[in-house]
Amino acid sequence: MSLEITNAIVEAIPRFEGYVYPNESGTHPLWGFLIVLYPYITGLVAGAFIMASLVRVFRVKPLEPVYRLSLLTALAFLLCATLPLLFHLGHPERSIQIMITPHLTSPMAIFGFVYAWYLMAVLFLELWFDYREDFVEWSKTEAGFRGIIYRAFTLGVTDVSDKALALDHKLSWIISILGIPSAFLLHGYVGFIFGSIKANPWWGNAIMPIIFILSAMVSGIALCVFNYMVLTWVRRRALDMRCLDVMGMFLFYALVIDATVEALDWVHRAYSAEEGFHVMEYMAQERLFYTLSIGQVLVGTLIPLLLLGVLQVLRKRIPDMARKRMYFASAVFILIGVFAMRWNVVMGGQFFSKSLRGVMSYKLEFAGVEGWFMGLILLSLPFIILTVLIKLFLAERLSTKGHVPHRMEEI
Repeated sequence: MSLEITNAIVEAIPRFEGYVYPNESGTHPLWGFLIVLYPYITGLVAGAFIMASLVRVFRVKPLEPVYRLSLLTALAFLLCATLPLLFHLGHPERSIQIMITPHLTSPMAIFGFVYAWYLMAVLFLELWFDYREDFVEWSKTEAGFRGIIYRAFTLGVTDVSDKALALDHKLSWIISILGIPSAFLLHGYVGFIFGSIKANPWWGNAIMPIIFILSAMVSGIALCVFNYMVLTWVRRRALDMRCLDVMGMFLFYALVIDATVEALDWVHRAYSAEEGFHVMEYMAQERLFYTLSIGQVLVGTLIPLLLLGVLQVLRKRIPDMARKRMYFASAVFILIGVFAMRWNVVMGGQFFSKSLRGVMSYKLEFAGVEGWFMGLILLSLPFIILTVLIKLFLAERLSTKGHVPHRMEEI
């Protein structure tokens, strides 16, 4: 055998550090970059819906300007939530088997029903009841393609009497209440999948679903702050500083709770020092240093906590322009930090050797299904859909009668 062929074979063999089992000689982890995007996008959906529920269910009136924007954000990202999974599958057309041959003991299969429930019975219905009066009005005033769309969305229900509208708002309020535990279930089950894998010390954790839910709330609220500030900037409109301050307050509280729970998780791991903790410690210090120590802890947690904490204490003393920049920077840093957290959980758990005496190497590709370019496309798609939804349902020229139901007091 020639030296060139030998060198080529050696280069093709994946590199490991430490001891590994023979069956760990795969060229890359089974779950790649797309599976990182999947829990990230579903978390944004759940968090954005919780943001809307603060207005509908808990009557936080200062947040009314972002009520409908939050609902449309949740819908845009929910429509794309399954795409990373489908692209990851070798035969995505087989995904229909989840619905026609249910396997009730499989968390992956259960997701199909949870997703369908949340999309059809929660988001679609709440948006329809909330917009029905507007659809009827727009169908009479808009012509062309928009008029056709609005007439179709009325579903033939054109009764806008006080009694009919009161019923719409009552049903929408009930759906919002049902949507809160549904949002927790939608994203909490993702943490359940990882937390139920007992053989992996990074994943096998009873509070993993709680960590995923809390990080979803933080990232969803941060996304609503980001979208609201960008939308007002694009439209050259003044920000409602009262709304922005209240959003920042809830973002700060959610971040404090999330950071506390994750810190307690690591303290418990360090104190118990169970088998495999030395590998986790090595990964935090070496292999995942940039994504965990820098991305998740410093950029995604400590810096936003400092900025938002200062805003809570010295809000009245900080000029409006500085406050806007601090809120915007905090939202962007949190979105980056939560994405880093998803990477650390999904990829970090797969870097473990089954012998717990070494870690696998991994290099993210540019092209291909699992490449970061495909991931960037899938991550951009919800923003494109959201732009279309905003043009259709939040266009400034449409005579919307308020951001929230104007008969909510009758509920």
